[in-house]
Amino acid sequence: MSKLIAVVGATGAQGGALVRAILADPSGEFAVRALTRNPDSAAAKDLAVAGAEVVSADLDDEASIRAAFDGAYGAFVVTNYWAPLTADEEAVRTRAEMELDQAEIAARAARDAGVQHLIWSTLEDTRQFFGERDDVPSLDDGRYKVPHFDAKGEADELFTKYGVPTTYLRTTFYFDAFVTAMPPTRNADGTLTITLPMGDQRLSGIATDDIGRSAFAILKRPDLIGQTVSIAGDHLTGHEYAAALTKALGEQVTYYSPTLEEYREYPFPMAVEMANMFQFYAENHNEFTDNRDLAKVRELNPALESFDTWLELHKADLQAATR
Repeated sequence: MSKLIAVVGATGAQGGALVRAILADPSGEFAVRALTRNPDSAAAKDLAVAGAEVVSADLDDEASIRAAFDGAYGAFVVTNYWAPLTADEEAVRTRAEMELDQAEIAARAARDAGVQHLIWSTLEDTRQFFGERDDVPSLDDGRYKVPHFDAKGEADELFTKYGVPTTYLRTTFYFDAFVTAMPPTRNADGTLTITLPMGDQRLSGIATDDIGRSAFAILKRPDLIGQTVSIAGDHLTGHEYAAALTKALGEQVTYYSPTLEEYREYPFPMAVEMANMFQFYAENHNEFTDNRDLAKVRELNPALESFDTWLELHKADLQAATR
């Protein structure tokens, strides 16, 4: 009988990539249960057609998560800091508090369901690097420096607290962001520019499909329970990202690196948090990239995509995003 894997966020980037990886495996060693808040969505229906068992579950509803984990050998848990929230919802708790609450619900549900191998999609707690430095603004009433990193890192201990056999999967910046969140922008003179406050330091990136493939490989490795696995597909400077984008698009893409102070003043929500994140990436680049040894990641996931490979696969999407 196939080992059942319950995947939280199955219609999202990371969860969806894992569902696809399981369904693509010809061995049939694993089956997949796709958890989603809306099983009637087009994405959920597509997963069902592809062969996934689709169930309704919500990380804010412990009973639904516990039921969805029932009978599962393994589980993949990811929280969505960027989920659309109403003003009323944000008034009740911060996004970081939401992630902590949801991680604890998942940990308890996994313990109670007897899940044998859980993967928790997490990130570094930047407070361990920044400490109390005044040049990095504190957020969430002083509790965090980069809330969408720090809350996940803080939540790591919850899976230990509840005795859940867990592998901690540390991800990084998505290559896909160059299409979905921060595509090259066209200046008044028509030239394309990417903007990252990284100076000359390297920014680790990964294809979201590789998060799914790596998670699937980890599920086949019970020896990785209790360990932290950090992944990336490439480590490039802003100039190197721009050069690769130039080649892929067939037109010049330049790299602009504003100061962190300038970036924090940009007129978009969470600009301060994002600047703090980039400051962590830049100042901690040696440890961050060393922890994501590309040769070791490729041993785990031989299909690992470099940025150049990802660009070849997504050139049409990138061209559409820059029109």
